[in-house]
Amino acid sequence: MGCDGGTIPKRHELVKGPKKVEKVDKNAELIARWSYCALSQEKLRRPIVACELGRLYNKDAVIEYLLDKSAERPNTEVAVHIRGIKDVKELNLTDNPAWEGERMNSKGDRYEDLHCAMFICPVVGLEMNGKHKFCYLQTCGCVFSERALREVKTEICHKCGDPFQESDIIILNGSKEEVERLREKMDEKRAKAKAGKKSKKSKAAEAISKSEDVKEGSDSPKTSSSEPRPVAQKGEAASCSGQGPSGTSSASKCVKPTSAAGSKRSIQDMEGKSEAYKSLFTSHSSAKRTKDQTSNWVTHTPYHF
Repeated sequence: MGCDGGTIPKRHELVKGPKKVEKVDKNAELIARWSYCALSQEKLRRPIVACELGRLYNKDAVIEYLLDKSAERPNTEVAVHIRGIKDVKELNLTDNPAWEGERMNSKGDRYEDLHCAMFICPVVGLEMNGKHKFCYLQTCGCVFSERALREVKTEICHKCGDPFQESDIIILNGSKEEVERLREKMDEKRAKAKAGKKSKKSKAAEAISKSEDVKEGSDSPKTSSSEPRPVAQKGEAASCSGQGPSGTSSASKCVKPTSAAGSKRSIQDMEGKSEAYKSLFTSHSSAKRTKDQTSNWVTHTPYHF
């Protein structure tokens, strides 16, 4: 049972047992979630945005994804719920004064603290490295630790002073249960917004239909009332009775003879008009030309009268 060279193998070298479960380094997992973009896997750099599920992204990576969703990119499933730039919120982060940058240990001759983060909580001073829960406000985008919001209870943002509600608090990089709760909350919010848009459209359509009905109803009496009424002459006005039985004027009930409605009277035939007034109209005898005054030829630009 020996191998070449007289070596004797042991049992674990010949019998294959079950594979050991590979354990993920917790420090590496925290650094990947809090220091790198969830979509492009690049280092987080300003401007940094967060979605409604609490994931961190670089804003330029989200814009590139929205401009061309058909391009082949890794980890696109983490951004499926992002429909537009309005579905993400730009974060208002507080810089960590102890952060020396990415090249603080370029020579490799000093201790590198992996838990030192770029950003901190402006109220408590905790570093945003994944060991403590952090959240942001959907109203203004300011980021705080959960301890700060729990200990200092207020309805006004600690940093910018904008009012907010408890439903506006989104946990960053939460657990699976917290992500599921945020997803249900997001679905409910979008369903309500969709229902509100439908109700607004239906109300607008009803208002338009009502206005059209009102216009049609108002047009029908106008057409009947806008018909030209024949002008009553002096002789006809005298024939109408002055007052009705109740004392009111009954001029509207006067009926004109058919001969007056169908015939047109000439001004020249009116007896009460003076000759000077009648001469103002073209129907007067002075306005008519005689045969001697009319021309019997046609010119291009006639200047005769």
